[in-house]
Amino acid sequence: MKNSPHSKKSVLLNRKYFIILVVCIITGFIIGFSYNLSKDDRKTGSVSSIYVQQGEVYREELIEQQERNKELAEELDTLHETIRNYEKEFATTEEHYELLVEEAEQLRILLGELPAVGKGIAVTLRDNEYNGVGNPNHYIVHESHIFTVINELKISGAEAIAINGQRLKTNSYISCNGPVITIDGNQYPAPFVIEAVGDQASLTAALEMAGGVVDQLLSDNVVITLEKKERILMPSIIKGKS
Repeated sequence: MKNSPHSKKSVLLNRKYFIILVVCIITGFIIGFSYNLSKDDRKTGSVSSIYVQQGEVYREELIEQQERNKELAEELDTLHETIRNYEKEFATTEEHYELLVEEAEQLRILLGELPAVGKGIAVTLRDNEYNGVGNPNHYIVHESHIFTVINELKISGAEAIAINGQRLKTNSYISCNGPVITIDGNQYPAPFVIEAVGDQASLTAALEMAGGVVDQLLSDNVVITLEKKERILMPSIIKGKS
């Protein structure tokens, strides 16, 4: 039985629709695959961008931390230098303080406010024997002789001076009344023992130098003797301090 023209036409139409359907399916698959691929690319690019931004943030934070560490190190060096300066200043101040205390103590000793003890010398002045020639006053010790000795001892660095056991003050008053002298109202007869605390060599050399105190006193008929003492103790002029 031969196919009719109508049936042939129907087969051709079915084949055409089938081909169109296949083409549509393939085209849809291609479009879907392209869309998914593009979506994945965008997602991957977005993740990469986030990582890049995060790395940039970390890098900036690291740079800031390094700068801060540098500032802290410089600040620490400055503090160390300040501490060293304070230590030097304290050491200097401490030495200066000790020196001031020493000087203050020395001044108190010179003023007689503190007891004086140490090595020194004793200068004894005696009246000479009157031989009946000339004025008898020329053979006794006067306050001028005592002042001559005292002044030389002070100039030579005596720390403290006493006459017959009475310690002298800076304003002590000494007067002569015949064979006795008066020191701040207290009378003492000859011989007069002048003690001085200080360097023995300096004090002795000052008194015994040629044309010095000893020579002058001898020319005035005063009997003078010098003695070195290993320990001289002088009490304070202030009551209660000894």
